Amino acid sequence: MRASDLLHPRPEGLYCPPGDFFIDPVRPVNRALITHGHSDHARSGHRSVLATQQTLDIMGLRYGENFADTTQAAQLGETIVLDGVSISFHPAGHVLGSAQIAVEHQGTRIVASGDYKRQKDATCAPFEPIQCDVFITEATFGLPVFRHPPDTEEIARLLKSAAQFPERSHLVGAYALGKAQRVMRLLRDAGYDRPIYIHGALERLSEYYQTQGIDLGTLEPATVEGGKQDFAGAVVVGPPSAFADRWARRFPDPISCFASGWMRIRQRAKQGGVELPLIISDHADWDELTATIKETGAEEIWVTHGREEALVRWCELEGIAARPLHLVGYEDEGD
Repeated sequence: MRASDLLHPRPEGLYCPPGDFFIDPVRPVNRALITHGHSDHARSGHRSVLATQQTLDIMGLRYGENFADTTQAAQLGETIVLDGVSISFHPAGHVLGSAQIAVEHQGTRIVASGDYKRQKDATCAPFEPIQCDVFITEATFGLPVFRHPPDTEEIARLLKSAAQFPERSHLVGAYALGKAQRVMRLLRDAGYDRPIYIHGALERLSEYYQTQGIDLGTLEPATVEGGKQDFAGAVVVGPPSAFADRWARRFPDPISCFASGWMRIRQRAKQGGVELPLIISDHADWDELTATIKETGAEEIWVTHGREEALVRWCELEGIAARPLHLVGYEDEGD
């Protein structure tokens, strides 16, 4: 069958007519398959949700236990048949519980990657390339200028600054799901054994990561009791929005840090008042995007949310058919 008959965009999201389901729909639907727990992909209000158990747990933490009428947990690599369409979930390496979704029917296999990265990450299962006819790739950092450095080097820069300025606190902006926990684990792997202070918005998700066997060490709430001196030399992790309001004023002479792939753009860091930009991304960079496309062996590439035109053009130069999907409603929450 034609790939476009198996999956195609609709206002609600990417739709599979033979299986009557949507992948990461942006509006409530009867049957939703969810790649991961970021709010631009995982929304509440669906009648039924199929996702990995960790993604279901994360959705429950974010939206409450009744985020959907019914839920079903997919085991990685297991085949589930929905109205004759074979479905399987495979690690995406984006955040805890994230998965690519392979959809196969009448000899055609399409893999919807959701969001993914290729850098090693101790807080989630690594990406696995899946052979397919059509690969749907994100393009958040789909320009050649985006080449992410090793995350260990970025964490080393943070620790060097903390050692140089022991009287100041370091406020690290990191998205609540995935990035924050990855930064914490990177600090631990680098030998940082002091308590890490966290904003309240990170508490429940970080506790959940700990229950899944991901050791984040001692985490303390970033609340002021004895005064600003309590946080001299401390590393404080919180959502980026928290550092733009009065909450950040409780810390002594803070150094503003932001962990994001967008920190590759110096002007963006400067405009955001970021003193120490940390180029740590939960998305694939240009080299990883192009390498992954080749690894899948796909004859056709559909490109979505991001810098679609450059990646489509690269595919064309490589002799691979490609087109933008023009899906709407997706942001860069997990960058």
